[in-house]
Amino acid sequence: MSILPKKNELGFFEIRLESIGGLGANLAGKMLAEAGVLGLGLNGSNFSSYGSEKKGSPVKSFIRFCDPDTEIRAHSPIEEPHVIGVFHEALYKMVDVVSGLAPDGIVLVNSTREFDDIKRDLRLEYGTLAVVDALGIAVEEKTKVNTAMLGALFRVCDFLDPEAMKQVIRKTFEKKYPHLVESNIRTFERGYHEVRFKTYEAPESARGKAFSRPEPLLGYETQEIGGIISANANSIFKDLSGSRQGFLPKWEEEKCIHCVACDTVCPDFCFVWEEGEDKKGRKQMFLRGIDYQYCKGCLKCVEACPTAALSVEREQIGFAEQHQVKQKFPLATGGAY
Repeated sequence: MSILPKKNELGFFEIRLESIGGLGANLAGKMLAEAGVLGLGLNGSNFSSYGSEKKGSPVKSFIRFCDPDTEIRAHSPIEEPHVIGVFHEALYKMVDVVSGLAPDGIVLVNSTREFDDIKRDLRLEYGTLAVVDALGIAVEEKTKVNTAMLGALFRVCDFLDPEAMKQVIRKTFEKKYPHLVESNIRTFERGYHEVRFKTYEAPESARGKAFSRPEPLLGYETQEIGGIISANANSIFKDLSGSRQGFLPKWEEEKCIHCVACDTVCPDFCFVWEEGEDKKGRKQMFLRGIDYQYCKGCLKCVEACPTAALSVEREQIGFAEQHQVKQKFPLATGGAY
């Protein structure tokens, strides 16, 4: 008798994790596959896909499960998953995170927002939406987002055994980081119990989300001779908000002395400046705010600020837009002076 609730035509139950480098989706995929294989005796496989600059860049982790009498001979990326786990809510701005999802599929999102708002942003029409505040749990327990997401994923994939996952957590951490074992188990349990669900019923005629594979803009026929990048400092054309790991700098004007220490350490010229006059009538550049479109959330500016005018703020979708200061004098580098 099969343990798996659903299978595709090849006999696999498939999970895809959408994340950015640094949130632990790669490790989460490995641990999830290990728990299914060792805990239930399923056949399973896992691998991840990411670029050379792993931290802050999009990452995908793929997990396949099948019954013990079925061999896994497919090692291609998962295009039509039964479950999708979105570790970073703002990732939808850069990646079509629900690509290939069936009408009755399940999407788990790390968020504190309401279901309908998330559904709108993901352009999700049907299926089940699961929401867990994985970042909040991780901050409180001093762990990482991935363990809380694993707890919620085990609630989503109710055929898996949570006790098997706890054993995997112990095995993973007890040798090198024994002091993190209990906190990670608490994080896992909180993710398991605190996840919320809402189902949007699909009509019989509903179709799944069409899978789309992003194609490179430049290839062997369209690349510049010598492979040069013709647009200098081309981050000005990119929305980098999807690379933040849940926190961003918050600026308080009344504490700011406009010393430029923040702008000196900022790798992406996020700070917006405007020319004015000081009390003696001398010309000076004054900080007017942060252009969050270019902010990756590295928080180097917070460390550099001598007056605590910059502090760490937990990011909520919409926060950056409410506090956005558009560049008035954009340069080729993306700065404003």
